[in-house]
Amino acid sequence: QVRLVESGGGLVQPGVSLRLSCAASGLTFITNTMGWFRQAPGKEREFVGSSAIIYNYADSVKGRFTISRDNAKNTVYLQMNSLKPEEPAVYYCAARSGLSSVVVKDPGRWAYWGQGTQVTVSS
Repeated sequence: QVRLVESGGGLVQPGVSLRLSCAASGLTFITNTMGWFRQAPGKEREFVGSSAIIYNYADSVKGRFTISRDNAKNTVYLQMNSLKPEEPAVYYCAARSGLSSVVVKDPGRWAYWGQGTQVTVSS
């Protein structure tokens, strides 16, 4: 079975950085697009970014968040810098088969999901 396991969440102050990790198993990592989503209380799950042939980011995080992937470790990372108070959420790792330049932001079109890791931003 496909498993995606997120880690690295926690309590941070506004303006600091945090790196999330997502370890994947049960899939061919190098031929899957990997993505990050987040969901704040009372809000819909939203696209943060994804990595495939090209890397894509939501406008709200461009310049602050960076996705990277280590194919040897089947792991994708989300480096989050300058976190804002309005960005506490559960962050989810997701995967979909294939590599494409087309950006897919609809959560319903992603095949696999991790359980999420909580990020709390507080001063």
